[in-house]
Amino acid sequence: MEKNVLILDYGMGNIFSVKNALEYLGAKVEISSNSTKISNYKYIILPGVGSFGKAMEKIKYLKIDLGIKDAVNKKNKILGICLGFQLLCNSSSEGGGNEKGLGLIKDNIIKMDNNFGKVPHVGFNSIKIRKDNYLFEGVKDGSDFYFNHSYFLKNDNQEFVTSTCVNNNDFVSSYSKDNIYGTQFHPEKSQSNGLIILKNFLNC
Repeated sequence: MEKNVLILDYGMGNIFSVKNALEYLGAKVEISSNSTKISNYKYIILPGVGSFGKAMEKIKYLKIDLGIKDAVNKKNKILGICLGFQLLCNSSSEGGGNEKGLGLIKDNIIKMDNNFGKVPHVGFNSIKIRKDNYLFEGVKDGSDFYFNHSYFLKNDNQEFVTSTCVNNNDFVSSYSKDNIYGTQFHPEKSQSNGLIILKNFLNC
């Protein structure tokens, strides 16, 4: 059965790369910034590239934050990708302050410091699958995914962490709690492994 997917457009995402990947999988994709449409979709993707603060400013201006929270309360499924994943969290230290996020994930985003390797962390890197999760069904432990980021989820409670990656030190590379999913990597740029992730999201 064809799946209807909404990609949220607030001007800061790899929208067409995500759209192309989803359409390759047979999904019917709509791109929209209309907040009133969001809760009508069972599958929602929040992409993102760039500044956390600017992204939240645009999301609030368009009232996308209200639409997302309404959709999540209705048990619709949302996948945050890269910055989109970070925006689902409580806050970010980016910009030297404490930028407020959507608060759907009760953890904070911090910058990779000197304890990590090259920052920004860019390119393909292997992940460690930490727990059984439908999003990773068919993905082998140690598979490569594409990353491009300088910030990461500071998570003291590992209960909902589904995978980690290493850039000198471990960091959270994916997260899943109920109907909320997040990947620090870009599945739309991760070739066959990324397509498996997106396909599983559409079937979860």
